[in-house]
Amino acid sequence: MASKLKVLQVIPRLGYGGAETGCYDLAHYLHEQDCKSYIVTSGGELIKYIDKKKVKLIKLPVQSKNPLIILINSIALTLLILFLNISIVHARSRAPAWSCYIATKITRRKFVTTFHGTYNFKNSIKKFYNSIMVKSDVLIAGSNFIFSHISENYQKFLNSKKKFLVIFRGINTEYFDSDTIKKKDIDKLKATWKIEDNKKIILLPGRLTAWKGQEMFIEGINLFKQSNPELDFVAVILGDDQGRTVFRKKLERLVEQFNLTQNIKFVDNCNVMPVAYYISDVIVSSSIEPEAFGRVSVEAQAMKKPIIASNIGGSKETVIDNKTGLLFESGNPKSLCDKLNEIIKLDTLTLDLMGREGRKNVINRFNIEKMCLNTYSEYKKLVNQ
Repeated sequence: MASKLKVLQVIPRLGYGGAETGCYDLAHYLHEQDCKSYIVTSGGELIKYIDKKKVKLIKLPVQSKNPLIILINSIALTLLILFLNISIVHARSRAPAWSCYIATKITRRKFVTTFHGTYNFKNSIKKFYNSIMVKSDVLIAGSNFIFSHISENYQKFLNSKKKFLVIFRGINTEYFDSDTIKKKDIDKLKATWKIEDNKKIILLPGRLTAWKGQEMFIEGINLFKQSNPELDFVAVILGDDQGRTVFRKKLERLVEQFNLTQNIKFVDNCNVMPVAYYISDVIVSSSIEPEAFGRVSVEAQAMKKPIIASNIGGSKETVIDNKTGLLFESGNPKSLCDKLNEIIKLDTLTLDLMGREGRKNVINRFNIEKMCLNTYSEYKKLVNQ
């Protein structure tokens, strides 16, 4: 009888990001396939939701980029791999990938990486640091955009004998489902955000950082208000500044400068994102640099909501322009304003159709079951080589 597949995923932190939720979902899926599933991480908000009967959690400081800590982690991982008889080690970020690479070389176990982002590679040292992600037996890109980015920028590090493929990120379409939203939750969130029932809501989710385009978004909202002086609306910028207080203050000053304090609201965080999407009339993804995947665009479509996204990076793959949402010229506030005007003029029937097409798009291409199944299939092929 064949021994059980034992998979150890290693990720810096288990927060609410796309890489983290993917790790979490895959870990639980593997248990359902009669595999032994382990996660090594330093901490994070998702830890409290892990079913400890299905997934074993091990805490190590794998978020650290300190070379000495990376080396110590590699020794700890080596011992874990041998003690638990791990079949596959799957690293989801660069610092832990170095530790995993060393440990899998020592133990001769299979090594998988998922390239979740484009990463900064402004100098040769940074590029070398990033290159660990392509030294695995199987390299997974989270989108065609990331696949192209790796092919163009890490060619000299790639090994043609190793497998390199795209597995789209997936989201939980049962969690992001408009049919499951309750009125009491809608009322509660609107009360928390202090938003009246009759207001149109424009939602911009994403941590506060320059490349997410919040500055350009505010400029676009200013133009939108000028073109719709009678419209009663509020734009919600939803995201934590993660310590970037200077940038947050810059955004707040811009709001004051444009006299938009009645129209733009900052909300630090939300633990009921499906409800946040549900109460919104339109969702915006305003990144001025390419999104590796574009999780907001996918979640909005799953909730049958119109999405307006920048026409760069992963958003071009996840949004079907003029069918499941609209794409605007990245970094151009006038283009964003034009698309907002286009959306608010659509009749209910057209919006419903766009919503249905959006959800169908996500279920067919970006659902969590598909992501987990495809990853699990690669695991099985790898151990059977």
